Amino acid sequence: MSLFLQLTMDAALANQITSLDEARAFITQLRNEFQQSLAALQTENQLLRQKLEFFIKRYFGGTKNESLDRAQLELLLAGLEALPVTAPVAEPKAPARSTPAARPARQPLPANLETDRVVLEPAEVQQQPEGWRKLGEEVTEELDWKPAKFIKRLYIRPKYANAERIVIAPLPARLIEKGLPGAGLLTQVIVGKYEDHLPLYRQEKIYRERHGVNLSRQTLCGWVEAAADWLAPIYREMKTALVARDYLQADETPIRYLDPDVKGKSQQGWLWTYSQPQGDVVFEWHISRSREGPREFLKTFKGKLQTDGYGVYESLARERGQELILIGCWAHVRRGFHEALGEGRSAAWLVGQIGKLYAIEKHLREKNAGPQLRAAVRTWQSRPILARLRRAMEIVRRRVLPKSLLGQAIDYALARWETLIRYVDDGGLEIDNNLCENAIRPTAVGKKNFLFIGHPDAGQRSAVIYSVLGSCRRHGINPDEYLRDVFERLPKAKTSDLKSLTPAAWAKAKRPAAHSAA
Repeated sequence: MSLFLQLTMDAALANQITSLDEARAFITQLRNEFQQSLAALQTENQLLRQKLEFFIKRYFGGTKNESLDRAQLELLLAGLEALPVTAPVAEPKAPARSTPAARPARQPLPANLETDRVVLEPAEVQQQPEGWRKLGEEVTEELDWKPAKFIKRLYIRPKYANAERIVIAPLPARLIEKGLPGAGLLTQVIVGKYEDHLPLYRQEKIYRERHGVNLSRQTLCGWVEAAADWLAPIYREMKTALVARDYLQADETPIRYLDPDVKGKSQQGWLWTYSQPQGDVVFEWHISRSREGPREFLKTFKGKLQTDGYGVYESLARERGQELILIGCWAHVRRGFHEALGEGRSAAWLVGQIGKLYAIEKHLREKNAGPQLRAAVRTWQSRPILARLRRAMEIVRRRVLPKSLLGQAIDYALARWETLIRYVDDGGLEIDNNLCENAIRPTAVGKKNFLFIGHPDAGQRSAVIYSVLGSCRRHGINPDEYLRDVFERLPKAKTSDLKSLTPAAWAKAKRPAAHSAA
């Protein structure tokens, strides 16, 4: 078993450490094992250095090349780690008889699917049922699809009269007064546009050609506006809860919009994204990328903010002091070195070292490690890699052009080094900002289909809907089921009900019911 596996014990074992004395003993044991392994590695490293010196003398010859400075030697040693390990070449074997690849096992169908039972009786039994005795049955599954369909709902309200007055039942509260859409149809339009990336003109065509229902895109656009207005109070509840956290991730993405005051040309707007890992996602729309947007959004937030190296966040951190601590993103650092892979072996080695950092994080996720164990493993495993990375980057920087891709990648990393290593000591932090970037991806797919937002005012309405759907995705709930339920409840909901209608609260309320049903 490797040292890493020894250090990253199962989360279940970590949870068994119930007292301070046990924790100290656990840490002492790990430290002793680490020191033993370190001593062995140091001995091996010394032998490798001796072999390397012998190789240099033999390969270059004479004393001229023996004067390699220490930095060169360190760089050469670092480069050795990037060399692939060559496995011994086995003798060729006779080609084995080819066998067909095994088909992957079929995944079981969801238990909640509507089931249509078709009983197929043998013809002999149908002709003479009294002569046969049933032994059992074989069941074969088939998955089929019932196309979605429109339904027309009629609210019939009889009128009654007595000697004094006429009475009639009131209409139920509706999303759009005197409008056509029910909760299900409005859900379909919203999910179709923002989750399935179907522009309204395509939905118009589908409804007309496949279902014979004429709904103009202007009508559909009005429904989207109404839906966003209904969801806005839920959005504000999500935003309030999010900025009350002590750890957020932030990112931004461009999206074009049409300005009615500028004819014939779209303008550049921005969707700013804020999220907590495994928590809600909140989008905000702004027509600029200036710091005013995040400054206003984060004005009450106090804690750690993980971002890329965009200067706006750094400016806000300087402005807020200790109230706002920046956490760097290793994904952006790795991206820079990937772009520089064509500039020599040094970039490949640096990418490999960053890959080791990510391998540690992957294993911790697989083991479902808690914050304390994550911090301990990072201290013993990640910190030495980070120290080696920084020394290597400082050496390489002296030998490359500042304007080269490799030089720029190194400058980017070293300029933000303190923010990049802060994740090591806090097991609640992530190594990168990828979870926030992943939340943005649906918007990128959407804008490829509809190209731009039709009006600046529509930008914030899109932000509201993207926030709700993105949070549904984070909490693992079906957006169709959520929106249909929420749209049915919102017309008669009170202000005090809004917290229970957020995706996080809705998912939490549904899970106990699901467990009890199972």
